[in-house]
This record gives sequence, structure tokens and C-alpha cells, in this order.
Amino acid sequence: MSVRVNRQGSRSGTSGAWGRDACSYRTHSFPASSVTDAALTTNEKLTMQNLNDRLATYLEKVRTLEAANNHLELKIKEFFQNRSPVHNKDLSAYRATSEDLIKQILENLKDNSQTTLQIDNARLAGGDYQKKYENEMNMRLATEADVTHLKRVQSDLQLSCTDLELQLKGLNEELVFLKRDHQQELQMLRDQQCGSVDVQVEAGASVDLNKVLQDMREQYETVIQRNRRDAELWFQGKVEILQREMVTNTTDIKTSKTELSDLNRSHRNLEIELQGSHTLKEHLEQQMGDVQGRYGAQLALLQQRVDALQAELQQLSGSIRQQASEYQLLLDIKMRLQLEIAEYRRLLEGEGFMSSSNNTGLETTMETTTMNQTSTKEIEEEEDEHNPHRQRRVKIIVEEMVDGVVVSSSVDERVQEVAA
Repeated sequence: MSVRVNRQGSRSGTSGAWGRDACSYRTHSFPASSVTDAALTTNEKLTMQNLNDRLATYLEKVRTLEAANNHLELKIKEFFQNRSPVHNKDLSAYRATSEDLIKQILENLKDNSQTTLQIDNARLAGGDYQKKYENEMNMRLATEADVTHLKRVQSDLQLSCTDLELQLKGLNEELVFLKRDHQQELQMLRDQQCGSVDVQVEAGASVDLNKVLQDMREQYETVIQRNRRDAELWFQGKVEILQREMVTNTTDIKTSKTELSDLNRSHRNLEIELQGSHTLKEHLEQQMGDVQGRYGAQLALLQQRVDALQAELQQLSGSIRQQASEYQLLLDIKMRLQLEIAEYRRLLEGEGFMSSSNNTGLETTMETTTMNQTSTKEIEEEEDEHNPHRQRRVKIIVEEMVDGVVVSSSVDERVQEVAA
């Protein structure tokens, strides 16, 4: 029995999973057991189809789960992006509005500054106009005072004119009275000449009455003209004096007005300079206050630093004093240890000497005396020899210490004979 089977498998490219295998069977010879082979082939084909179906279902479920997983991951990512405080939102839509608002704010600030400047200028101009108004009011009051004075002068002149008119009227009345008396006298003389009474009077030469009357008339007219001329001259003199006074007063008034205008102008200039000086003074005072505040703060900081440094210096001074006392104590201990070491060394040397000498005895006595920072050590050594004589060797060490430091040292060794 020979069976050749060609099995071809195909993968679905569009779905992305394996497709069903297409099996083709080609039989070149059919032996006696062909029914059994056909049954086996059919079972194998069904098994393969079942496996392919199960694989396709599994792959479909995998794709569905992957799609659902991707969808959930996208939702989770969007959720956390929305919940994140540093979420980068698209603010491009608000940028133009914010820029417009910023421009409006800047324009409003500029307008406010210009308005403030205009208000300040208007306030200064109002102050200048107030000063001008006050100056003009002062000039008006001065002019009214001058007008009142001139009115008083005019009243005085009117009174003088009235007085002169009254005097002239009195002189005219006196002239009329004189003329009437003269007429009466002439009439009496005429009546006397024309009368019927003939009176013989012995007299001297006859007098020409017409001539006498003419002389009297001329005399009175001369007096009247002289009085009139004197009155006119007096009146003209008074008028000229008053006119000169008026011209002088007018000139003085003009000069005073000119001086007053100059003084008002100078006063305004000085007021402007004073106002500028006050403004400069206020600005300088403000700057001085700012500088004082700034330097006060710096001075406070420096004072705090100085206090901290002083506290640190005091702490360091205390630490230095403590270390100095500890150093002095350690130096004293060192000196004592050195002295004890020296004494032990001397004792050891003495013991070695006694061991080398057979019949030599050593007695050591150390006396230490400290006075006025001077350390004195006295070491007595007694030596016994074979001879009956006994010697005592005394060694005196003098050390001078200043502030715990050895300045000088001296050694004095003496040998004394001791009787047995």
C-alpha cells in the first residue's frame, strides 16, 4: 500500500491569523484496505478542521481582548491626563484674548498715568491762577485805595474851588455895594448942584466934582481890578499847584503801578521757585527717608552680625581662658611628672651605684621648696665606703618658672664629711 499525501497550509493575510488548511489527497493505487485508509483520512481531516476552528476562535478572542485592552489603556491614559495637575491644556484659544486684555490693561495704565499727569498739571496751573488772582486782587485793592485818595484830593479841590467862588462872590457883592454907594454919592452931588438953594460959601478955589468922581471911579476900578487880578492869580496858582500835584501823583501812581507790577512778577517768580524748592525738598526728604530706611536695615543687620561676633568672641575668649587654665594645669602636671621622673631616674641611678659598690650606702633625701616662682630641690646622698669616714653628698636644683614655663635652672652639688 502506498499513499502520498500533499498537505498545503495557508495563512489568512487579511485577518492576521492562521486560516484553515486545505488538504488534497492523491491516490495512485488502491489496495484492498482502501476503506480503512479513507476512514482514517476523513477522521484526520475532521480533527484538523476542528483544530483550525478552535485556533481561529482563540485568535479572534485574542484580537478582541487586545482591542479592548488598548481601548481601556487609552481611557486610563486620558483619565490620568485629565486628572493630572500638570495637564497641558490647549490654551491657544485664550492667548489672543489674554493678549488683548494685557494690551487694554497697559493702555489703561498709560491713560491713568497721563490723567494723573494732567491732574497734577491742572493742580499746578490752578495754583498759578490762584496766585495770579490774589495778585490781581491786591492790585485792585491798591488801585481802589489810590482812587479813594484821588477822590479825597478832588473833594479838597472842589472845596477850594467853592471857597474861591464864595470869595469871588463876596468881592462882586462888595463891588456892587461900592458901585451903589458911588451912584448914591453922585446922585446926592447932582441933587445938590440942581437944587434951588443958593448957599454962599466962602471957600477957596472951586473943586471939579466930576474930576473927583472920575478919580474915585478910577481908583475903585483899579482896586477892583487889582483884587480880581489877585484873586485870579491866587486861583490860577492854586490850580497850577493842584495840577502839578495831580501830575506828580499820577506819575507816582504810574511809577508805583510799574513797581507793583514788577514786584508782583518777581513775587510770582519767587512763588514758583519756592514751590519748586518745596517739591525738590519733599523729593529729597523722601529720598533721604528711603536711604535712612535702607541704611537703617543694613545697620540693623550689621549690628546683629556684630552682636553675633561679639557673642562668638566672648565664647572664644571663655574657651581660650578655659584652654589656658587647662594648659597651665597640664603644664604643672607635666612639670611634676618631669620632676618625679627625674627623681625616679636619680633613685634608679643611685640603686645601680649601690649595687656596683659593695659597701656603699646611699641615703637620699629630697626637699622641694617653691617661693616666688622658684623651685628648689635638694637631694642628699650618703655614701658608706670601706674607710671609717662617711660622706654625705647634697645636690640642690634651683628652677625659676614664669607663667608655668621654666626660665632658668641651676644645680649645686656639695659633699660633706660625716663622722662615724
